[in-house]
Amino acid sequence: MTKRIFDVFFAMLSLLIFSGLMVFAWFAAALDTQTNGVFIQERIGQFGKKIKVYKLRTMQVTAVSQGDRISKIGKFLRQYKLDELPQLFNVLKGEMSIVGPRPDVAGYYDELKGENRKILELKPGLTSLASLKYFNEEYLLQCQENPLEFNDTILFQDKVQMNLRYYKEQSFWGDMRIIAKTITKIMFSDKTDLPTRNT
Repeated sequence: MTKRIFDVFFAMLSLLIFSGLMVFAWFAAALDTQTNGVFIQERIGQFGKKIKVYKLRTMQVTAVSQGDRISKIGKFLRQYKLDELPQLFNVLKGEMSIVGPRPDVAGYYDELKGENRKILELKPGLTSLASLKYFNEEYLLQCQENPLEFNDTILFQDKVQMNLRYYKEQSFWGDMRIIAKTITKIMFSDKTDLPTRNT
């Protein structure tokens, strides 16, 4: 089974199973944020091509402060990755894969040099070993005095190495293990086990 055939099959099966949950989550996000409930952001795709990634909106558009922007329902959607369910449509469109490097904004993967640029040959994915390792990345960054510097010098560099390793070692059964680990992580991870602020 080729990766593309598996992606289409898995995406269609997931949409069939989770369609009701996705509609409910979209409706909740729309009411909570007082928007259409959908957030579209430009990310870097395969070969450095720009793609538009779909997510459920989790941030208040009219919030006064940055700390108040993520809504209560939005936190729940992010915690269980429900806000990323619409990216199954990106998979069906052929812009993303089920397993692959998470799509990032411009200025990161598109600026890689040398061997590291091989990562751009991969379609961005819904999940990866790197995204599993940094499952609580948002909280981890919040604990840093300089989140941008920590992301650029530590997190992103580690992700590059992990994704390059995936590029070299990818296989069908390897992808299946990553998917199984992702489901387990979402369902059974300890959401209270979050980092404390680094002072």
